[in-house]
Amino acid sequence: MNQSPAATSLTVAEKEFLGKLAWAAVKTAVNGETPPDPRELAEGAAFTLTPNLLEHRGTFVTLTAVGRLRGCIGTIEGRKPLVDAVVDSACSAAVADPRFVPVQAQELDSLELEISALTPLRSVSGYQDIEIGRHGIVLSKQGHRSVFLPQVATEQGWDLQTTLTQLALKAGLGPDTWQSDTEFQVFEAEVF
Repeated sequence: MNQSPAATSLTVAEKEFLGKLAWAAVKTAVNGETPPDPRELAEGAAFTLTPNLLEHRGTFVTLTAVGRLRGCIGTIEGRKPLVDAVVDSACSAAVADPRFVPVQAQELDSLELEISALTPLRSVSGYQDIEIGRHGIVLSKQGHRSVFLPQVATEQGWDLQTTLTQLALKAGLGPDTWQSDTEFQVFEAEVF
């Protein structure tokens, strides 16, 4: 099953299930256990996995502790059903984000978790087509690539120019290199 041109909005029940699934994945990763099987978890909860949850979508899971980033991992493109992608992203955010030491069991109670379910990538003709707060951005230039989720610029209070400068720096490029010969792709995200 592939991504649809514009991903369908998730229901409250689907979001609640994904939240429980992500928390279960974080806990198993931290404790060195086997990740949860979404199908078994759904069956045990008498919950039906809907077509929305089985749609191939990119996803990120972000962990914060006392308002500070503790881990954020995901995939931009949908290569797996959403339920499986959430498990992978949650486990990786907890113990495999190279920017942080793995989350420890004593930290679990202080963590907050956010899931971003992404729409498919689409190219834009230039940076002028990017809407801050609505679009996640992928910048590609000279073999370098970086990404920001839609909420990053808003949370940081950045305008478009500042966002693109930070995205270029994140890609290992100079601060003004985004202004020419740069490819941009955008996506949107349901964040919950």
